[in-house]
Amino acid sequence: MYSPLISELIEALRVLPGVGVKSAQRMAFHLLEHNRSGGEQLAHAIGEAVAKVQHCEQCRTFTEESICTICASSSRHGDELCIVESPSDMMAIEQSGIFRGKYFVLMGHLSPIDGIGPQELGLDQLETRLSAKGVVELIIATNPTVEGEATAHYIQQLAKEHNIKVTRLAQGIPIGGELEYIDSGTLSQAFISRKEV
Repeated sequence: MYSPLISELIEALRVLPGVGVKSAQRMAFHLLEHNRSGGEQLAHAIGEAVAKVQHCEQCRTFTEESICTICASSSRHGDELCIVESPSDMMAIEQSGIFRGKYFVLMGHLSPIDGIGPQELGLDQLETRLSAKGVVELIIATNPTVEGEATAHYIQQLAKEHNIKVTRLAQGIPIGGELEYIDSGTLSQAFISRKEV
C-alpha cells in the first residue's frame, strides 16, 4: 500500500513502546510532511545513542562513559545502595533530591516465564559489590508488582548473606489521595505498613 521506504519507516517507529500502526503512520507522515530536519536530527540522535551509550560498570545505568556521573561523584554516600528496576526509576528518585547514595539498576525484574533470571539482572555483579564490604544499607525500590516483590525478596536474601541492613521503600496512600479512590491493594499495603505516631 505504501512505498517500501514509507513502510520501513512506519515499521521502524513501531519498535517504540505503546506505538501501534496508526500512531506510527501519523509520526511518519508528520516527519515527512512537516519536519524533515527534525527527522534527520532524530535519526542522528538515535544512531549516536545506539553506537555510544553503554552500561555503567558499577551501577548498570546508561552512560557514554565507563562510570556514570553518579557513581563517579565523591559527594555521594557509597555506603547506601538503592536498587531500582530501570534508569527511569533512578531518575525519578534523583529528581526528588532526597537520596544522596548510589544505585544499582537491574534493567528489569525476575521473570522466569520471560527467561529473565538473576544473571540477566546482573545480580552476580551486585553480589560482588556487596561482598566488597562498602555497603551498609541496601534500599530496595523495586516496583510493587508480583515480579518486583519476587525480585525484592531474592535481593533481600542475597543481602542477608552478607549481613547488610535491608530496607524497602514505604508503600501506601499517596499524598493528596482520597481513600474512596485508592485501590484495595494499595490500601492493604498502607494498613500493613502503618507506623506509630
